[in-house]
Amino acid sequence: MNFSKLSSESALGKIARIPLALVPDELILPILQGPLRGKRWISGSATHACWLGSYECEKQRAIAREVCPGSVFYDVGANVGFYSLLASLLVGSGKVFAFEPAPRNLPYLRSHLELNQASNVEVFPVAIGDTVGEARFQIEPSGLMGHFAASGSALVSTATLDSLVEGGRIAPPHFIKMDIEGAELLALCGAARIFERYHPVLFLATHGSDVERECRVLLDSWGYKIQEIGPRASDRNELLAKMIS
Repeated sequence: MNFSKLSSESALGKIARIPLALVPDELILPILQGPLRGKRWISGSATHACWLGSYECEKQRAIAREVCPGSVFYDVGANVGFYSLLASLLVGSGKVFAFEPAPRNLPYLRSHLELNQASNVEVFPVAIGDTVGEARFQIEPSGLMGHFAASGSALVSTATLDSLVEGGRIAPPHFIKMDIEGAELLALCGAARIFERYHPVLFLATHGSDVERECRVLLDSWGYKIQEIGPRASDRNELLAKMIS
């Protein structure tokens, strides 16, 4: 089964989604297609597209093409673990570090890793940004996503990727996937020394045209070449950034 057959825009995909509202939460289901086909997933933990295997198809393909065995992968904004699982499979004997601050997501993230015996993934319950300490964090009503906000309802621990590497808590990365609801520029600034020294490949979701423009300027200043992954969706864009050799 290929990605296109259960795409949300295909005829089959639209038909398949009619009964999805009837699927009970907390069922353990197999992922139906894509690189994670056969892996175990908890229904209701995130969008049904995850266990259907049609979630962010272009991004899945890009990550599967780039990531190699034995490498170190950071999943920044791991949510409930879809990309942590994908990276776990791809790096094999390598290592995945998953960063997620939302209290609702962390049990699902850990459960997905345990269900699939992804022992090469280490979870950090922190928000990645440009400071080390604590910050207010606004959780969206679904509990699935959140963002830094001065009046946020939750107080979360924060860290920079530079501080974690330099403190010896994580290994330097070969690949970074980052999807953090508008804080991507802050997180990149907090990882400047990593990018300048180790030149990891970056899979970056930007939220808002201003943030995207600023991220592009910063990455360009580091000597990175940027290409888009799939079509732009409203104010969100998916980028692949690689150091120019």
